[in-house]
Amino acid sequence: MKRRRARKPRELGPEQLGPVIRPEEFPFETTEDVEPRRSPLGQERALRSIRLGVRMRAPGYNVFVLGLTGNRKEAQLRDLVRECLPPLPPPPDWVYVYNFRDPDRPLALRLEPGEGRRLARNMEDLVETLRRKIPEAFQTETFEQEKEALSKKYDAQIRELRERFEASAREKGLVVQPTPQGQLLFIPLIDGKPIEDPSQYEALPEEEKARIREAQEALGREARDLFKRQKELMDALGREVQEIVKVYAARIVDPLIEAIRARYANPRVAEYLRAVRDHTLEHLEKFRQQEEKPQLPFPLPFLQAMQADRFLEYRVNVVVDNEGRESAPVLTEESPTYRNLFGAVEKVVDETGKLVTNFTRIKAGKILQASGGYLVFNLEDAITEPFVWKNLKRVLRSGLVEIESYQPLNFLSVAGLTPEPVPVDTRIVVYGSRLLFHILSYWDPEFSECFKVVADFGPDTDRNGEGVVAYAQRIAHICRVEGLPPFDRGGVAQVVWFGARRAEHKEKISAVLEDVDDLVREAGFFALEAGADRVGADHVRQALEDRIFRGNRVEERIRQLIAEGTLLVDVDGKKVGQVNGLAVLAIGDYAFGRPSRVTASLGMGTAGIVNIEREARLSGSTHDKGVLILAGYLRNRFGRNRPLSFSASLAFEQSYSGIDGDSASSTELYALLSRIGDLPLRQDLAVTGSVNQNGEIQAIGGVNEKIEGFYRVCKAVGLTGRQGVLIPEANVRHLVLDPEVVRAVAEGRFHIYPVRTVDQGMEILTGLRAGEPGEPGTVNGIVDQALEELDRRLRDRNQAKGAKQEEKETGPGGEDDEPGGAGPEPPPRPPEPEGNGTDR
Repeated sequence: MKRRRARKPRELGPEQLGPVIRPEEFPFETTEDVEPRRSPLGQERALRSIRLGVRMRAPGYNVFVLGLTGNRKEAQLRDLVRECLPPLPPPPDWVYVYNFRDPDRPLALRLEPGEGRRLARNMEDLVETLRRKIPEAFQTETFEQEKEALSKKYDAQIRELRERFEASAREKGLVVQPTPQGQLLFIPLIDGKPIEDPSQYEALPEEEKARIREAQEALGREARDLFKRQKELMDALGREVQEIVKVYAARIVDPLIEAIRARYANPRVAEYLRAVRDHTLEHLEKFRQQEEKPQLPFPLPFLQAMQADRFLEYRVNVVVDNEGRESAPVLTEESPTYRNLFGAVEKVVDETGKLVTNFTRIKAGKILQASGGYLVFNLEDAITEPFVWKNLKRVLRSGLVEIESYQPLNFLSVAGLTPEPVPVDTRIVVYGSRLLFHILSYWDPEFSECFKVVADFGPDTDRNGEGVVAYAQRIAHICRVEGLPPFDRGGVAQVVWFGARRAEHKEKISAVLEDVDDLVREAGFFALEAGADRVGADHVRQALEDRIFRGNRVEERIRQLIAEGTLLVDVDGKKVGQVNGLAVLAIGDYAFGRPSRVTASLGMGTAGIVNIEREARLSGSTHDKGVLILAGYLRNRFGRNRPLSFSASLAFEQSYSGIDGDSASSTELYALLSRIGDLPLRQDLAVTGSVNQNGEIQAIGGVNEKIEGFYRVCKAVGLTGRQGVLIPEANVRHLVLDPEVVRAVAEGRFHIYPVRTVDQGMEILTGLRAGEPGEPGTVNGIVDQALEELDRRLRDRNQAKGAKQEEKETGPGGEDDEPGGAGPEPPPRPPEPEGNGTDR
């Protein structure tokens, strides 16, 4: 059978292997001529989302940021929020003060910016003034005179009571005599004189004794009334003295309180100050007595600081201080724990060793501190902290922050305070991974209510004049900030090439500028090492080559193993059922291509295609799908008019770790078609590309690394001038190849073939025209004929087995084999196999 040769395949020229960058067209000589700028590149969609979330003050318009890269994401987002910031006034201060009615529920006061710290100073000054003036007021002559006048008044009344009591005793023939123990004895009088000897009393008549006893009992009752009345007079004296004390104290306290109240146009402050006044006048002893600090057995500094404060009730705890702020705050939180976000009521150990707390230990979290402004943090870090996500949603829904005692260990908990909740108006800007975003969107219905704005940062942008200038501005910023030499046009062009390489697209550049920043720093380092006053293209290439050298130890080892024959990869000749596939390995941030031998085996049967990687549990679901698509392609191409009856297996040779992805599905199909049709395939070509059921070659990732990986293996083994790579035609726009590979293609030492279909690939690999099934001498005709032959042989074998089985069951003559008979009927034809041979 004459085999029909394929036409010469089209291959790519060097001008198609990378972006065309013309440094002479740049509108600057060096980056010194460019205004420095450090802003996102080509992220208009994300920036518009952030602007909407920042400026829209309606509830729920918090922002979730996707795709943000870099080390200091909080700082990046903070700068972006500040750029979008509307003209907002500074938010208020918040303070906590003592609640004189309910000490366990401290009061939250809202004050104008700067008034919180001022109120705290005012209250400190008030306490110090009262401590000095109140004792002085009670030492004045006027106060002593009034107090003495009161004492004389009540002394006269008490003296009158006693005189009447003593007169009543004499009328009853008794005399009152106090004892050293404070008791009163009622002694009878005989002839006007008190009895001194008990015998005198015993000598009295019984009637006299009875009279004396009755008189003593009556006088005892009068004595009790006297004591009661005397106590009432003493209490009245105390009250009147206290009233005088309050009057004198109020003459000092009221002006001071009024002076503070006049500074704040706030009814809650006025109410609080009234409570302070009343409490002060009721507890003047705090200010009158001298403070005596107890002597601790171990005078440690931290224990001294924890001693009780006699004037704690008058302190002001400033939890949010916006003094000096001119606009709304934009805060970041790099450690979004429960305490840092929502605040806490801290506890301390007092001088007795007990765990205590008070309202001055209330600490605000960043959500309260950023009220009226914006807070940026990492949601992935926050959501892994206990209780944070649930409480964050509650705050965003209610607009209230309740500062609680954070007690993750209940056995250490003590009775805590319940501070008054504080209303907050904080716009939350968080960032996280796409996986987290999709998980929360699917599983938490409240997520979309709390975060109505999504800002999606893309990985790349168009490589146009604006993008080049943005790169130059970024380079200028780094050079000026970090003291590096400026970049000339060639250096900037090389950095732009690197951006296109990172974007894996000739017409785009990477918007992940942190990698660009690092390359600029490394190129500047090599320029300084060389003593150059400018950074040129050579310095940037040196930095890129140094990066490869630092990360390609494993790649070099694999090439060495291939060159010495330990890893079996053929880069010359032809073989049946064997193709060089290409995979990408990543070690850290360095990725490289590695060729692997893909083989196919074939035999009679109906097992279809057996994926050895799957059977060994070494393949992922995407790779398994790719193998199943091969069965669909074979059915679609060769199984429309007959069943496909064969058993085949596919394997990645010398692969002992997991494999996933469908970029090798075209490679496996080439090997399978080669084995079915007994068609030798070129081993000096490597293949990559995904295939669909219609035989179209689809784009894959890592095309540059795969091409360069095979080129370096061929170079290590020995370039023949015929080696090359088959890539999907859809990947041509993604080619940003290393200059060495581009030179090899220009010199004809390496070849890159774009293919659109499996037929094109088979023509290049076999040298035969693809043709159609049933067309003799073509790839598809040969494969179709081979499949027909396999099916025929299987039918013949099944027929023979069926006849042999029937003969074994019925015997040589059969049941009806009588003389003169017509003989047995011919055995029925065994049924043909149903279904497609590729079904497993």
